[in-house]
Amino acid sequence: MTMMNLYFHATPNSMKVAVLLYELNLPFDVTPIDIFKGEQHLPAFRAVNPNGKVPALVDDGVIVFDSHAILLYLAEKHGRFIPSALSRKAEMLSWLHLVATGLSPYSGQAIHFLHYAPEDLPYAKNRYVKEVERTYAVLDKRLESSEWLAGDDYTVADMALWGWAASAGYIFGEKGLRDFPAVQRFMTVMSERPAVQQALALKAAHSFKAVLDAETRKALFPQNANG
Repeated sequence: MTMMNLYFHATPNSMKVAVLLYELNLPFDVTPIDIFKGEQHLPAFRAVNPNGKVPALVDDGVIVFDSHAILLYLAEKHGRFIPSALSRKAEMLSWLHLVATGLSPYSGQAIHFLHYAPEDLPYAKNRYVKEVERTYAVLDKRLESSEWLAGDDYTVADMALWGWAASAGYIFGEKGLRDFPAVQRFMTVMSERPAVQQALALKAAHSFKAVLDAETRKALFPQNANG
């Protein structure tokens, strides 16, 4: 009997968790949450994540939300993809949280102002795209001299980076990660991992609304509608 349930939409944050679940070879059920339809605001989901964001995980009665909290919870529970030595764990946590507090929110804001904002705001687009570029430059320099973000060992920090770097084309267009060759090399290596391929198959197996209409804008940005 499956005791784990992933609340999932095909977002970068959900995808990184899916990779870890497959890396750990854990059986899990999937509850699709169509955020374009506003299903993240339904009481049943808010009971799992009061913040109304995907992903969320229920593991035999234990509720965890926020993708990086889920990554750390599962890695610690199963003793894999997280260093045991404190000094090496500190290094991994530094890179993991650079993705969490740098690449993730700035990528999200860049995508918002490039694709979702109802008006063209050149300052906002420049601000967030430039910060994404700056963060990728830091990651690129690291990966020039290190196989993985935390050193020689593959960790949840790498899964976190993959989740957002897989969407880099949505910010940079056709050139993608060409300006960051070490990150691009990293993504090629990641694409060969069976767990990444399984996560992409999970994404392909679920259909979500893709039209950015008034209903979707209200679902994604309800605070704007109420302003």
